[in-house]
Amino acid sequence: MTRRGPILRLLRAPLLALVVAVFLGAPACATVQPYYDYASEPDPRKLPFILGPADVVRISVWKNPDFSTEATVRPDGMITIPLVGDVRAAGQNTSDLRAEVTKRLAAFVKDETATVTVSIQAINSYRFAVLGNAEHAGTFGATHYLTVSEAMALAGGPNRFGNADQMVIIRSTADGGVKRIPIDYPGILDGKNPKQDLPILTGDVIYIP
Repeated sequence: MTRRGPILRLLRAPLLALVVAVFLGAPACATVQPYYDYASEPDPRKLPFILGPADVVRISVWKNPDFSTEATVRPDGMITIPLVGDVRAAGQNTSDLRAEVTKRLAAFVKDETATVTVSIQAINSYRFAVLGNAEHAGTFGATHYLTVSEAMALAGGPNRFGNADQMVIIRSTADGGVKRIPIDYPGILDGKNPKQDLPILTGDVIYIP
């Protein structure tokens, strides 16, 4: 019995260390990031802006002021044009919308010089959320696309309880699901992981555990 006591203590020591590491988090593993292909994520700054609910557009028809209007994209994604009626705007860029309006106007305007122009007057659909242990968690918007670091600046950064090196972006996928993109926020700030400073998409959630 006198020899088993020290042996049991030796066996228990690593087990106790493992339990402490699991519950408190081992510092050596805190910054380990799983592999993720960040280059595969889209950069909307390189593409035409996609209209969404609450955006405001101006539609001008040259020499036909009766068809010209300023309209707000409704929650159902539609706008209303005088005489023409409802036209889907959400999910379209200005070129797509201009082509659709021109097509619909052909039934009313036979003058081929009646050129349609579509311009964005206000961007209100670009919204995202910062949740978890942020200084000012909530929903935010902007008139231009922001990166992770810029979005975190709006939210005041992680609070003192936040694990900034274990942040994730929760993003909707085309098939209706969601994916989690790991983000090493300290690595973005110190320049070690600039590729992780991704543009934030409409509807993204940045979560800080």
